[in-house]
Amino acid sequence: MKKITVSILGGSGYTGGELLRLLLQHPNVEVQQVTSERFAGNLVKTVHPNLRSFPIKFVSLKELKNSDVLFICLPHGKSFDMIQDLKKKAAVIIDLSADFRLNNADDYEKWYHFTHTQKQLLKQKVLGLPELYKDKLKTASLIATPGCMATASILALYPLVKNNLLNISEPIFIEAKTGSSGSGKSDSAASQHAERSGVMRSFKPTGHRHTAEIIQELTIKKTPEVHFSATGIEAVRGILATCQVILKDNISETDIWITYRAFAKDNPFIRIVKEQKGIYRYPEPKILTGTNMCEIGFEKEEGSNRLVVISAIDNLMKGAAGQAVQCLNIRKGWEETTGLATVGLHPV
Repeated sequence: MKKITVSILGGSGYTGGELLRLLLQHPNVEVQQVTSERFAGNLVKTVHPNLRSFPIKFVSLKELKNSDVLFICLPHGKSFDMIQDLKKKAAVIIDLSADFRLNNADDYEKWYHFTHTQKQLLKQKVLGLPELYKDKLKTASLIATPGCMATASILALYPLVKNNLLNISEPIFIEAKTGSSGSGKSDSAASQHAERSGVMRSFKPTGHRHTAEIIQELTIKKTPEVHFSATGIEAVRGILATCQVILKDNISETDIWITYRAFAKDNPFIRIVKEQKGIYRYPEPKILTGTNMCEIGFEKEEGSNRLVVISAIDNLMKGAAGQAVQCLNIRKGWEETTGLATVGLHPV
């Protein structure tokens, strides 16, 4: 098989580095260029020491050549202004920023506080969530991957909504805990070791922008009322989303099992975890480090219709770079797990 050429726009951040790590080892891919304005001319190992074995240098955006696929790892609000020029550089673009995740341009005003200038492309893009949009991804030219906490939350709840098991008139409450790499490399007081060490910090109890994606993707017959909170914890990688929902009357634990097993059967990166004993009875982000898996567990409260659904992912993998490579595999007609068949580490 002839390898395709791929380039990464904005490769010096955590997401760009993780994507580069995956693509450099992908059997069907040749990494052509990786851009960074700050580090142009320097070897990637300057920023990503785990990639010392790969003598590839960062280039400036003005040096960007044509490639088969272009990955965008720029900060939010940057790619939509240059997207028309970038479309001339590659037939397929996979954007890991938030710039094309939402379907409605007005939602960008509300959640991101900027005016979207590419409203037509919002309608043409395909959301890069393979478990929901696998068929559409096969022919997509613009793919927008969802946010990390949104991914964990949507995958946890979508099977229940799709199969009409929830009392959608009742509110949905989600609390997501995230590691420090989720905030990127931005230098702030909150990222300093003295401030981060030992922390369990609620940094966005209301109004988190990932709420928009969750509402969008869980709106099937009726728009749900979603209340989302985000908490930072002392971990580098990982997201644990705890979702509280109300089931319809007469929904049994067996009904829930059947729903999630069917979901996992068709999706190689979904794993249902519900053990009867041991310390890993429910999903645990720590043991998913470096993998593209999403683990989902649940527990129905005895004597009520309350269901707690727990999901775990590595935010840099299934929450970002791994999911982008999964989308690439589907788009090119390759096995979905190509270059992603990593087993988690234990202990870490």
